[in-house]
Amino acid sequence: MEWQPNPESLKTLSTCLRDSLSGFNKTVQKQAEEMLVQAKASPDINNYLALIFSSAVPPAGLDFTPDGWHLVRSAAGIMLKNQVKSHFKDIPANSLALVKLAIPMGIQDKNAQIRNVSGNIATELIRRGGLLNWPEFLPELLRLLSNEGGQIPNEAQEGAMAAMAKICEDNTKMLEAPVNGQRPLNFLLPKFIEATQSPLPKVRAQALTAINVFTDRKSQAMVNSVDSLLQHLFHLSEDPVPEVRRQVCRAFVRLVETRPDKLLPHISGLVDYIISQQKNDDEELACEAAEFWLSVGEHENLWQALEPYVNKIIPVLLECMVYSPEDIAALGGASDDEEEEDREEDIKPQFAKKTLTRNIGKDDPSADQNKNGNAYEKLASMDEDLEEGEIDDEDEEDGDENPDEKWTLRKCSAAALDVFARDFGGSVFTSILPYLQTNLKHQDWPYREAAVLALGAVAEGCMDVVVPHLPELVPYLISLLEDPEPVVRQITCWTLGRYSSWAAELQDPAQKNTYFMPLMDGILRKMLDKNKKVQEAGASAMANLEEKAGKQLEPFCGPIIQQYVRCFGKYKDRNMWILYDCVQTLAEHIGPVLARPELTSQLMPALIDRWQKVGDQSRELFPLLECLSYVAMALGDAFAPFAEPIFARCVQIIHQNLEQALAATNNANFDQPDKDFLVTSLDLLSAIIQALSDENAANLVQNSQPTFFELLSFCMEDPSDQVQQSAYALLGDCAKYVFGQLKPFLPSVLPILLKRLDLGGILDEEIEGSFSVVNNACWSAGEIAMQYRKEMAPYVPELLERCVAIISDPNVPKGVNENAAIALGRLGLDNYELLAPLLPRFAEDFLDSMDEVDPSEEKATAFKGFSMVVAQNPQSIESVLMHFFVAIARYPELKLRTVSKADLHDVFQNVLNIYRQIIPQFHDFISQMEPQDQEALKTNYTI
Repeated sequence: MEWQPNPESLKTLSTCLRDSLSGFNKTVQKQAEEMLVQAKASPDINNYLALIFSSAVPPAGLDFTPDGWHLVRSAAGIMLKNQVKSHFKDIPANSLALVKLAIPMGIQDKNAQIRNVSGNIATELIRRGGLLNWPEFLPELLRLLSNEGGQIPNEAQEGAMAAMAKICEDNTKMLEAPVNGQRPLNFLLPKFIEATQSPLPKVRAQALTAINVFTDRKSQAMVNSVDSLLQHLFHLSEDPVPEVRRQVCRAFVRLVETRPDKLLPHISGLVDYIISQQKNDDEELACEAAEFWLSVGEHENLWQALEPYVNKIIPVLLECMVYSPEDIAALGGASDDEEEEDREEDIKPQFAKKTLTRNIGKDDPSADQNKNGNAYEKLASMDEDLEEGEIDDEDEEDGDENPDEKWTLRKCSAAALDVFARDFGGSVFTSILPYLQTNLKHQDWPYREAAVLALGAVAEGCMDVVVPHLPELVPYLISLLEDPEPVVRQITCWTLGRYSSWAAELQDPAQKNTYFMPLMDGILRKMLDKNKKVQEAGASAMANLEEKAGKQLEPFCGPIIQQYVRCFGKYKDRNMWILYDCVQTLAEHIGPVLARPELTSQLMPALIDRWQKVGDQSRELFPLLECLSYVAMALGDAFAPFAEPIFARCVQIIHQNLEQALAATNNANFDQPDKDFLVTSLDLLSAIIQALSDENAANLVQNSQPTFFELLSFCMEDPSDQVQQSAYALLGDCAKYVFGQLKPFLPSVLPILLKRLDLGGILDEEIEGSFSVVNNACWSAGEIAMQYRKEMAPYVPELLERCVAIISDPNVPKGVNENAAIALGRLGLDNYELLAPLLPRFAEDFLDSMDEVDPSEEKATAFKGFSMVVAQNPQSIESVLMHFFVAIARYPELKLRTVSKADLHDVFQNVLNIYRQIIPQFHDFISQMEPQDQEALKTNYTI
């Protein structure tokens, strides 16, 4: 029997959807939201949502204004999309059929927002169920798109192409993969190219959007269609609609990587076209065009084709690097804002904000945005868990964003100038020199600022040519640190940071005093500028200078630390992030010098004060924990007085986040914690254990509650590769430094580790992150083998199998291969009898791996273990014996100063003695080696 809605239930649900959007009555809104949560439990919920969403007018008995009904429909569609996303497998077949009937109706709706949401639901259905579960849908979209007989309404054509573009974006691999022996993209791509000829601008733009999903992928469909695509792109290059030309520019940018051979014959025309688009008043179009220079300039071969046109391109880049009047207005002018508190949204600049809405209220002329402003905002927030990339670029509302916080034409042009400087060297500086001479001292600050930006942009590529001018330029730049315009002071900090390597490398004491000291002093002073953005730029430049100057900063650590402490007392939340970077970069480069009591006594109270103020749920913990990791490593055991409360809190943070993750797994109403809380806490624990004496580290682990290794075991099995990567690094450090505390837990820890070494568990799309985990797991296995010794025996067979599988797999990255080989060799140190019978299985792969490993303590112990295995079964590796002898002869650092390497020498000698006894013509065998290898053996060993 066909499903029929209950009128009362339909009315109640529609009313709840409307009330959930109310921004004026919070009580009504909260009650409605609670009722919607309860409604999700109804088996018919998706039927009702599909009915409401697809009904252009309210069903009989529902009294809604047109605007009100439009909002209810949108809310129903978003809720339906979230249902499909979260509970697809639980949706009954009959409900799914109703949803699939509703979507084509929504895609043809006269309302742009409904068409938009329809595309979102459609792509989610395909992502969850695949193409074969809805075989009629793509043909239906193509039918609408084709406009056969001219009878298809414009809205339907636009909705169909927009939905297709979203499906392409979210299901790229699915469309490229075979379905019933055919790859859908082979059929779809020519249809998209054909659609670029549509008389409807939105269809042309969305067709190009769909095509551009694939232009940077090397699919067979693109290979077959690229010539046709280029013809259409050249035709569309003069399209009157900026959005179409923006997609044309994007296509050219993406084709640089996949088909440079197709672009090369047209490079002259492309240069002229891109320049014309970069000069366009449409900022987004101009920025998309400017990306072309970046893409070509960074291409391994194609960049050379731009050389004849560089003098034509660079003036355009320079022109575009000047702040526009609109940007100047958005900047807000000069201000001393050091006392102003940061807004919450400004505090996390490195974390991308997700746009929660797609075209809400933008394309629908009937929508009264003022009247329904709060409702639209609430509607956006309902669209939870948007996938990365789901939002179309053109839908991102960034009109009010500060030009310093977004990717702009100015920044893209400066980046292109940087690339050109690295590509073409000094000729670029020569071409901008007249511009610099005219504008560096320009009375209008935007031109002054742009000239300083240009000078900084060419620093890396043109340093040799700029150096003769720096004795004049650097003092002038230092003077600009006092410019009345904060934006000029800001960019001057950045540019001085770019040239800090020159000042740091000066050897003459007089020059050092003339240039390096004032440069460093100027940057340090700007860290306490009255403008917060100048403070940030000064701190960033100081971190850059620390990288370049390194240990040369040791004599100046006192005033540097003093200034940092002042900054800790002055900075608002946002600038704390870059201040942590300054501290950790200094710690990284001067190391134990930071442990001097006069430095530690100033720095650590400032860090501990911040540590006590930052809450356990604050994202500021991430950079603070990372900073403390570097400081701990620099201080070594001098960190001990501060270690206990920090260590205990890290363990507590891990405990809290694991509990929160468990709660979220068991209850969908709870949010999953940010994995960075686990990652940074684990990393800091690793740093502390490495830094302290073994006794102090052992005491911390021993006294840790909740039980340290139980928490570590949970982290080793966390779904996140990043968490696992840090957990296995901590496990290896524990094996190395606090093995006594780890040992009782190994029977529960080792099975988890062995499971993680199984390559069969690595999914194709997760290979990169998973291999990083395997790498650390291999390393920790080797460290455990070194300490557990013969007690490792029960785990030897499985660990051997895992390591052999890794080192014999050509798809495994080099670093992982080497760590697995080292673990395998170390396993032989105390369990050589168990490995000896299986030696022929791994000897060749082990030796191949060791050939690539740099000399280290780890390599020495691995070779020692392998050689001890060989001594147990010397006749089994005849096929690779010459390789083994060459490895002995070429083993680096022949003086073998360390104890382990001296032991290795004795083990090598023992193996050579064994072979002298069992090879009848031993000296004839040796004579087959290269002369230098023979000499090395005779010099270092008795043969």
